[in-house]
Amino acid sequence: MADFNFELVSPERLLLSERVSEVVIPATEGEMTVMANHAPTMTTIKPGIVTVKAADGKVTRYVVFGGFADILPTGCTLLAESAVPVSELDRSAIDKRIEATKAELAEGSHGDEYKTRLEQFLAELTQLNGIVVAA
Repeated sequence: MADFNFELVSPERLLLSERVSEVVIPATEGEMTVMANHAPTMTTIKPGIVTVKAADGKVTRYVVFGGFADILPTGCTLLAESAVPVSELDRSAIDKRIEATKAELAEGSHGDEYKTRLEQFLAELTQLNGIVVAA
């Protein structure tokens, strides 16, 4: 199976940079599996789990809180707003983001479009919280 370069970057640090055989990313329009020779694509990322299968077969998972991915036939770079390995996840971090989003929604001083985006983000965080609890 062909492999390709994958980088997962957050503002805090470079989480991963290695050769992988596939990556499953939580794209805004649905989960996407990226493999070598993928068609060039750019997509936004919603809060979710990134699953990485290394060239040696080892699988690792990361929680991401939004961002975007640049996919080329030779590689993929995921620039996350925030990311952490699942093994290092502090569950309270998701709870804090949910509470902050609820508080911002409660302010009510936002336009309809911004309110809709906040509601969508809250739904994605709540779904992510359920996934992490089950894992």
